[in-house]
Amino acid sequence: MALSCGVTAQISHFQRLNDPRIASSSSLCSWMDCHSCISSGTKALFHDKGRVLSTNFGPLRVSHNRRLEFLKFNSYPNLSLDDSLKYGGIRLKLPLQFRIPSKNCHKCHSSVIHSNYPQNVDLPRYYSRKEKKPFPKPIVELRRAARERLKSMKGQPRRPIPPPKNGLLVKRLIPVAYHVLNARTTLINNVKKLLKVLPVHACKWCNEIHVGPDGHPFRSCRGPQASIRKSAHEWTNAFIEDILVPVDAFHLLDRLGRRISHEERFSIPRIPAVVELCIQAGVNLPEYPTKRRRKPIIRINKSEFIDADESELPDPVPEVPKIPLLLTEIPDSEIQAPSSAEETALLAEETLKAWEKMRGGAKKLMRMYPVRVCGYCPEVHIGPSGHKGQNCGAHKHQQRNGQHGWQAAVLNDLIPPRYVWHVPKGQTLERELKNFYGQAPVVVEMCVQAGAAVPDQYKPTMRLDVGIPTDVKEAEMVV
Repeated sequence: MALSCGVTAQISHFQRLNDPRIASSSSLCSWMDCHSCISSGTKALFHDKGRVLSTNFGPLRVSHNRRLEFLKFNSYPNLSLDDSLKYGGIRLKLPLQFRIPSKNCHKCHSSVIHSNYPQNVDLPRYYSRKEKKPFPKPIVELRRAARERLKSMKGQPRRPIPPPKNGLLVKRLIPVAYHVLNARTTLINNVKKLLKVLPVHACKWCNEIHVGPDGHPFRSCRGPQASIRKSAHEWTNAFIEDILVPVDAFHLLDRLGRRISHEERFSIPRIPAVVELCIQAGVNLPEYPTKRRRKPIIRINKSEFIDADESELPDPVPEVPKIPLLLTEIPDSEIQAPSSAEETALLAEETLKAWEKMRGGAKKLMRMYPVRVCGYCPEVHIGPSGHKGQNCGAHKHQQRNGQHGWQAAVLNDLIPPRYVWHVPKGQTLERELKNFYGQAPVVVEMCVQAGAAVPDQYKPTMRLDVGIPTDVKEAEMVV
């Protein structure tokens, strides 16, 4: 049992003679001035209703104030032990923090505060168009896992294919898909409202944006003719497409059907990738029909299968789903800006919750429903294997005949966060102090500037605990 309270510490002359650590010091005054502490066993006396309770403590740490200038020791050998403690000892009212072992616990464990997020992390790396995206898992680990999986399955009976690989839906993820779609609609509507009160600027030549009355002063433009402008940005007003980057994908009538050929790339509609992921996870949209199976498929080999006979099954009865109704996007002409600062702060909190809900739900869906991305361009495909369209225009696409290099996608490929510079409250960004500033996704930065609290997962990149120098001279003194 750990106690931390303000008590009256009485250290007598008798105790100082018996304690070798205290007796070794010349005086208690010099011991206190040097900020030492007693690390040996200490005996404390508690008076409770006429009884004296003696308790042996473990290490005792005493903290004191530097203003304590002197302490006097007076010994009275003719007095009793209580009188000696009262008059001959030293009476100090100091905040003591000690630990008393419990009867049931022989070991005292100190409480340690753990955090799931580091204090500071590096800013997101910029990948040029000539670089290929890294694999989420290295190829060596994937091959090792495949060998171990085949080794463990050797001699075992074949297990049935679980959903969604067998053509059926994962029932527990159907409400998650509806929540993700509603969160996306809420996010779009709220961001349009925040754009009415928060100035957001976008560069005319590159994809950088900035939240603030003016653009940032950093010369980091990589657009056309950047060398002529000395990498300076040309800022214009940003739109919703600059904040929420549109990522489209082909809509599949059958997610287990054959791959889309190059000749079919114009005849198949393209919709937002998040919407397509939700449709494959169980969301029913009349304008985008898709095939729903009620029996698992019969797999012939790795690439061929046939559908099971569903004629013997009764007709599906439309049940009232226990899922929320789908929201609709508000037209731009009907968007109304918040009227007060309190309403803006509440809108920012709601926007931040919708952003986290959409990303968290999409991450759950991606664990069961595969999503592919090209390693050279931002093309995304929702399905077990990518399409065959030869429309990749990335670096050295001629060597691949325009084909995509499909690999497993991560959450940032499906929902790009688009990081911007974080502006500290009450300050302006200076070009010479660039290394002291942090970054955050543009949606998070907008909500924070609108009055929302900073989420814990974005604090490491925002560098909130980094002291920013007042001028360049002070920044040069930082080691």
